[in-house]
Amino acid sequence: MHRTTSRILSLLIATIVVVVGLASPSQAVTKLSDAQADSQLTAAGITRVSTGGCTDRNVGTCTSYDQINQETVSGIITFKGASGCAITITGATETGHAGGTYSHWNGYKVDIRPTTCVSSFITSTYSYSGTRGDGAALYTAPSGNVYAREGSHWDITYYSCGGC
Repeated sequence: MHRTTSRILSLLIATIVVVVGLASPSQAVTKLSDAQADSQLTAAGITRVSTGGCTDRNVGTCTSYDQINQETVSGIITFKGASGCAITITGATETGHAGGTYSHWNGYKVDIRPTTCVSSFITSTYSYSGTRGDGAALYTAPSGNVYAREGSHWDITYYSCGGC
């Protein structure tokens, strides 16, 4: 009996290690070119605007998708489908945003236009989760993705595709 219990316990521990390993942040991230991301987003009906009228990642007035994560692209497409709102991206991987691991530059974030539809969906569907250091109100989706209401846009951090 003891041997069987030990074997079951070993299998259980091995299963937990495998599951935890699959969810670890060390998973490979798929990076997209501007053209690859634009193709997916345009096909989903998501538009992009740029104050500089450009897509160069190294120019702060451009709106670039170069080196955006596939999870981020899939996440905003999932958000559009769930919300039913028109989505306009106003910022992505271009220079000029705050740094950090889960940053715009590293492909985890997009900024979107704060329409009535978008703002109403976020604030009524996701959980209010406090205020960021810069005063932005935070809302967290069940997926763990975070929506921060900055002055002129929603700053969204995609840790996952949000159930895509």
